[in-house]
Amino acid sequence: MTGWDIAPAGVQSVISQVREAADGMSAGIRLYGASVQGAMESAGTLAFGAEGAGGGGRATGLVGVALGQFVEGTETDVAFLPLRASNSANGAIEATNAYLAGSLEQAWNAQRQATLAPDVTAFLEAARRRAGER
Repeated sequence: MTGWDIAPAGVQSVISQVREAADGMSAGIRLYGASVQGAMESAGTLAFGAEGAGGGGRATGLVGVALGQFVEGTETDVAFLPLRASNSANGAIEATNAYLAGSLEQAWNAQRQATLAPDVTAFLEAARRRAGER
């Protein structure tokens, strides 16, 4: 740990770039969600006899079902990217602050924590709860 030589201005510059990229990633993910939703709604439906259009719920065709399954199957991967970027940036900030305060052990712990994979499952569950409250 005695070999550390952190340049706070350099860390701040990199964090700024990471946050800018993460903002772009988040905007892309929102656009992806809206686009998939629009595609699902525009894909058409299958209706047999009296079922479908007048049933009160929205009928979904095969393409819409496939798109929904694709989104469901990839949501963990999509959520992982911005969480990893955020955890890495926050870890770098915490480690730098601890380093500047002279606590190399705390800096090392912050750096180690930042390398751990984020808990995407907990994040998605919390997001679903927040969405349900709206």
